[in-house]
Amino acid sequence: MSAETVQIAYSPCPNDTFVFDALAHGRVPDAPALDVTFADIDVTNGMAERGESDALKVSYAVLPYVLDEYALLPCGGALGRGCGPLVLTREAGLDLTGRTVAVPSEKSTAYLLFRLWAAETVPGGVGEIVVMPFHEIMPAVRDGKVDAGLVIHEARFTYGGYGLHKLADMGEHWESTTGLPIPLGAIIAKRSLGTQSLTRLADSIRASVRAAWDDPGASRPYVMAHAQEMDPAVADQHIGLYVNEFTADLGEDGYAAVRGLLTRAAAEGLLPPLGPGALDFP
Repeated sequence: MSAETVQIAYSPCPNDTFVFDALAHGRVPDAPALDVTFADIDVTNGMAERGESDALKVSYAVLPYVLDEYALLPCGGALGRGCGPLVLTREAGLDLTGRTVAVPSEKSTAYLLFRLWAAETVPGGVGEIVVMPFHEIMPAVRDGKVDAGLVIHEARFTYGGYGLHKLADMGEHWESTTGLPIPLGAIIAKRSLGTQSLTRLADSIRASVRAAWDDPGASRPYVMAHAQEMDPAVADQHIGLYVNEFTADLGEDGYAAVRGLLTRAAAEGLLPPLGPGALDFP
């Protein structure tokens, strides 16, 4: 990497393109240039584990595997309330015991929240887990290829169009049992970039978020160009749900949520424990 360009990978979803629009298009003063790769979250999680990019948007659930090489940035990610993954079925009230469930990634925060939920509410245990790109999950449930699907992103607003039913909301379960916001996606960057570059990148991302809020129309071409034929109103709902005060700064509640999720998952044996200071930003 040159001193002026950061390789970064994030999803084509509206929240990411909204957040990074100003930065990706050179409208943030004194910011590094971005060399952007678009990839689904399951792909970026794998890239992070292989150290393949300077910076990435990843699932919080992958942090214990990558924090030796990467630092968690205190901004740019996705946390919130009322925005958790959903479990969808064709048949209302389906018992998931022994059922096949499609998930977007086995290293995703969505899957981690699902496992914590299932441990309490499906005592017999679910059956086979099938990983598929998130945009293929609802059609697979509708067509009977799987019994249930764990969905993320704009699927919250569109599943009714597939004739599907919401069996459970992983976010509601998380919030009701912890009182904390839901940690979904994190921005990480290589520690080898150095403290000065990491701080500059974080400051630039914050500035990009604020620029998007100040002039939402400016990001519209970038958002819609990558939104996979999404209805503009759905894209706006998506942005409104996933881009919030935690995107600008994790803050005390954000860090408490991340720590709470990873600590609880480690206690259940679902993730390796975090080392001391692993979440600290340089």
